[in-house]
Amino acid sequence: MSSAVLVRAAGLGVVIGRRRVVEGIELTVSRREIVTLIGPNGAGKTTLVRAILGLLTPQFGSVERAPGLTIGYMPQRLQLPPNLPLTVRRFLTLTATTTATALAEIAEELAITQLLKVPMHGLSGGEHQRVLLARALLRAPQLLVLDEPVQGVDVTGQAELYALIGRIRDRYQCGVLMVSHDLHLVMASTDQVVCLNRHICCSGHPESIRHHPAYLELFGQPATARLALYTHQHDHAHTIHGDVVAQRSSGSALHD
Repeated sequence: MSSAVLVRAAGLGVVIGRRRVVEGIELTVSRREIVTLIGPNGAGKTTLVRAILGLLTPQFGSVERAPGLTIGYMPQRLQLPPNLPLTVRRFLTLTATTTATALAEIAEELAITQLLKVPMHGLSGGEHQRVLLARALLRAPQLLVLDEPVQGVDVTGQAELYALIGRIRDRYQCGVLMVSHDLHLVMASTDQVVCLNRHICCSGHPESIRHHPAYLELFGQPATARLALYTHQHDHAHTIHGDVVAQRSSGSALHD
């Protein structure tokens, strides 16, 4: 692999039961690159992430990681017992080996300093996601893996969190692999978008359509919402299970 490449999946396929959850995946994440996986529920996004993290073994293909690669992982959402007396500070230091200085710096950067003494069960959706992000950053990762980082966050909070992720990439010089369940919402500063529906349907740089009527109807003025619709082409169709059923002529269309 090139020295800039952090992780590479080649011909990756995962079978659960008798079902191929993902197949034929070719994916590369490099330093200072943000790659976003988009696709419908059941498309295999989380399964692909778990295979890349080494949490499950693919039946086909391979995953190659840079030697000594440090990964920070942010799950979709962590469910904790509501009666567990666990403060944010204690949660962040349970498994991570860190210094008080590093914790203070990351807490300030993510605007959670005032939350360190707050019980985890008392956090809002956006606060909870920032704490999970802080936990991933305490590993000083070379690769940051974020599985639906804006889950449970309102649209305004999503824009702020996406912008924060972009700043983190720039500051830490890390690669970012991010998952979204929504086919229409992707981060405006994403370098590479991969549309997944068990296999890779298409990939490329997101196109800016901030003046498109559909974008303005959903998000208002583009200057205030750092989200964009991703326009791309497919040369095939899927059943509800994700199987390819027919070829079709290519043409510009919003994926829906």
